[in-house]
Amino acid sequence: MILDTLTNAIFDIWPMFVIVFIVLVTIRISYLKINHEKFVFYREFLNLVFIFYILLLYQLLTSTEMNTTGGLNLVPFTEIFRYSIGSNLFLYNVVGNILIFLPFGYFVSGYIKASRISHILFISFVTSLTVELVQLYIGRSFDIDDILLNVLGSILGFFLFIGLTAIKKHMPRFFQSDLIYNVLCILLMVIGILYFIKIIGLGWF
Repeated sequence: MILDTLTNAIFDIWPMFVIVFIVLVTIRISYLKINHEKFVFYREFLNLVFIFYILLLYQLLTSTEMNTTGGLNLVPFTEIFRYSIGSNLFLYNVVGNILIFLPFGYFVSGYIKASRISHILFISFVTSLTVELVQLYIGRSFDIDDILLNVLGSILGFFLFIGLTAIKKHMPRFFQSDLIYNVLCILLMVIGILYFIKIIGLGWF
């Protein structure tokens, strides 16, 4: 269910993503050239991944389940405990709300160089609160549990950032080089492009 929702969201946003991608890449390359700054592929790639993630997040949080009736839940854990652990609804509504904000916590922690949970806690809370208020306005529901789960996902993303950063610092110097990360990101990009092509149905699959 989660994978199907993700795939449908990617299919819906691909025209917008292609336009945004071309515009941003053109602007970024021009900026680097004009200001004589070093081009580091993996950093530019991760910036684009974050932008794609934000577009995908917008699509997932505003355009799915639009047939649901609006509602207001201000009692914590009401919706969380409504689902049987391990059920499809639990995975979709509980685990899904955590996972969807995990990349947010990771990328934002890296951008602001967060070193404490409090650094990401406020940002994720404001972001999730804004999302819930907008959802209420467009006919969906405001759910305090969604905010709690989103914030939890962001905190897990923060810990992921801290953990990977610590691992990187203790790796041999060769494995800390830009070359290694460039190669890994190129592989990820190729896989992502192939998956993207498959979703939008351009053939070859």
